[in-house]
Parts: sequence; C-alpha cells; structure tokens
Amino acid sequence: MGLLEVVEAAVLEGKRAGAEEVEAFALSSTALQIEVRHGQVETLEQAEETGLGVRVLGDKRFGFSYLTGFSAEGVRKTVRRAVDACRLAASDPYNLLPAPAPPCVAPELWDETLAEIPLEEKIALARSMEEAALNFDARVKIVETATYQEERTEVALASSRGIEGSYRGTVCGLYVSLAAVAGEQSETGYALKFSRWFRQLDPQELGQEAARRAVGLLGARRVKTAVVPVVFDPYVGVDFVGLLAPALTGEAVQRGRSLFAGKLEQKVAATQVTLVDNGLLPGGIRSAPFDGEGVPTQTTVLIEDGVLRAFLYDTRTAAREGRSSTGNAVRSGFRGQPTVGSTNLYLQPGKLAPEELIRQLPEGFYLTEVMGMHTANPISGDFSVGAVGFWIKEGELAFPVRGVTVAGNVQELLQRIDGVASDLRFLGSRGAPTFRVSELSISGH
Repeated sequence: MGLLEVVEAAVLEGKRAGAEEVEAFALSSTALQIEVRHGQVETLEQAEETGLGVRVLGDKRFGFSYLTGFSAEGVRKTVRRAVDACRLAASDPYNLLPAPAPPCVAPELWDETLAEIPLEEKIALARSMEEAALNFDARVKIVETATYQEERTEVALASSRGIEGSYRGTVCGLYVSLAAVAGEQSETGYALKFSRWFRQLDPQELGQEAARRAVGLLGARRVKTAVVPVVFDPYVGVDFVGLLAPALTGEAVQRGRSLFAGKLEQKVAATQVTLVDNGLLPGGIRSAPFDGEGVPTQTTVLIEDGVLRAFLYDTRTAAREGRSSTGNAVRSGFRGQPTVGSTNLYLQPGKLAPEELIRQLPEGFYLTEVMGMHTANPISGDFSVGAVGFWIKEGELAFPVRGVTVAGNVQELLQRIDGVASDLRFLGSRGAPTFRVSELSISGH
C-alpha cells in the first residue's frame, strides 16, 4: 500500500470503530550516515523506517497509538488501541482536529538525484572534507569526525474532516569536528551544512572553515572583566534564535513560561530586529506544504522592526485564544502526537557587511562560540554562558579569547542590537546573520 492508502484505511477503520474524528499520519524514511577518520570509513549506517500514528477524538478527548510497518491487521489494531486510549484520556474543550483549507504552493523539497548517487561518491565527500581540513594548516592534528548524512522521507496525512495530502523531501549534510594543536594548547573547530540538494554541499569549504576556526583560537587568553559591544558570529546567532523559539509559541505564553507573555504589539527589540518563521522557505530544512495536522504552512512574522507581532500556534493552542493555527504543529515522527513549534526560524538579514560591524568598534568582543545557551531562564531571560571568540581593537580582531563568561538578559540583549549584517546563514532549520549588541558584560579576570 502507498502511504495515502494507509492513512485513508486508518481513517475508515477509525470511523467503523466509533470514533467521532480520526487523524492518521504515515511516514517512510531511508537514512544514511557515513563517518570517516584518517581517510577510512569508520561508520556506515543505513536505516529504513515506516510507521503510522493515529489520533482519535471523542468527547473532547484525544487517544493516540502508533504502528511500525503497515500491515492491514496492524492498522486495525492500532486504530482500536487509539479508540481505547481515548476513553481514558483527560477531556479538554480545545481538543479538536482542523478543518480543510486551500493548499499552498510548496517549494521543491526533493532531490531526484540523491538516491542515484553512488555510495562511493558520498564517502568521497566526507574524505574530501577531512583532507581539506588537514591540508589547511599543519597545526590541525586531529579530525575527530568527518560525517556525511542524508535522509529521504515521504509523509502522508488524512483526517475524517476531509484533510488529505502527501509530500516527500530529501535532506543531506556534512559535519566536521577537529582540533588544532600548538605546544600544549589544543583548540577545537567545527563546521556544518545541511541542504535539500546534494550538489549544494561543498566539502572543501567546510573542512577549511572548521580548520580556520580552530587554528585562529591558538594562543587564546583571558581578558579583564569589562562591559563592551559584542558581535555575534552566525553560529552563535543561531543558538540565540534557538533560545527564542520556545518562548514565541502560544503554548509557552498560555502556560506562563514565556518572557514575551503580555507583550503583543509592544516593542520588544531594537528596530533592526525582524524575526520570521517561514514554513515555505525555498530550500528550508523544515519547509513543507502542510504541518503535522494537515494545516497549510505559512510565513509568520513574529517580531517586525522590533515590535512583537505574533506567536506560533497549532490547532489546540490557537483555539484557546480564538485564533487560527499558523501551521506550526510539528512532529518528531509517527511515534508521537504533534506539538507546537517553529519551522524555519531566522533573524532577517540587514545590509551591512559583517566586517563593517567590527570595523566600527574601537574595542569589543567578537563571539564565535558559547557553552550552555540552553540554560538561560525561559521566563526572566537571564543567561550566563561560557564564551570563546576574539578581542576587537581599533576595528580589527586583535587576539583570540577563551575562559570568559558572557552574561546578560535576553530581553535587554534584543533591545541593544544596533547592527545586523547581510550574511544570513542557516544551521539546520534556524538561521542568523552576524549581528552586534551595543554592550554586554564579559567576565574574565
């Protein structure tokens, strides 16, 4: 059976079993991971998975069950288990399935060539990345991993309310982690890129980037405690965007766990800040024609020119506020129910070159790596994280810095952004350009 046939059969079975409403989600995926060390394949893993997740709704109660594989008897039993679970679940007046909506025009998500590319060529990509890193500088001594990954996925969803659709997508990527050594000092560097299309991966560029990051930190030292402007590298900017993501969901607001609660249509950031969630972004890793409930995905401007304009909703959290879903029901797979989350979330780029944000500073800190950003308080926004980067003197990167802590508050940081560069970069489904904050506390010695 094709995936659409599977979900259609599950919906029919659910109605036969007496469910008021039924939703079926099917997924089929093929994954490959290759790890290379010293030019040799250290790990080669291939995996295939198919499965079905079924939600049934009755008396404002959701029941859920899932199945690995697609046998007709398995589908029947899975639906029956979901119906049984429904009777035991807690009732919620906002539990409902979405109504059908006009489909959107989704971007192309499928690389037709990926399955046809020989395995040897994919191995060669990882080898080439490792070789580029080692050849960049003699001080690059250890490549911990040079990894190639890919996944080909097909999704189908149907509901008793009339929603029906399917799509397929490919994702492939490269990741390298290494160490540069000088004397007794060792510094690490990494680089990664994921794309919908194999031919967009550049192993030479990534290998050299990781090596450059590690070698550049050799000789790093601590600095005295100071309050200075801080320039965020895109890698750190992406971490910061990821920190904002949970706080911008309707569910976080409703549970009182968002630092943005009660601030809709208020100025929460500097004028240079526009934050967008785009489920239809061309080439986006989380782009799709519809979300985990079958609602068409869309572009949602969350913060516009510093003003908080919207939150992200799935059907249930939207119903709590009398709103419409923003198409942000996300699924981790067929084994779990959808929850509200971001798709392709990014800070909109500005017009300045990243070098200009540094050149304008008599003194400051260029932040290239942080440790523990996830530990920030989700309600107050307070954070204190270990940091690595470069000290800025007279508009130039003067020397590498390690062993310091960057501390502040997310809300204050947003208000203090005074420059956003044009170099938007995505690391997975989140993106950020280089940006600058007028001042942050750097704790050294």
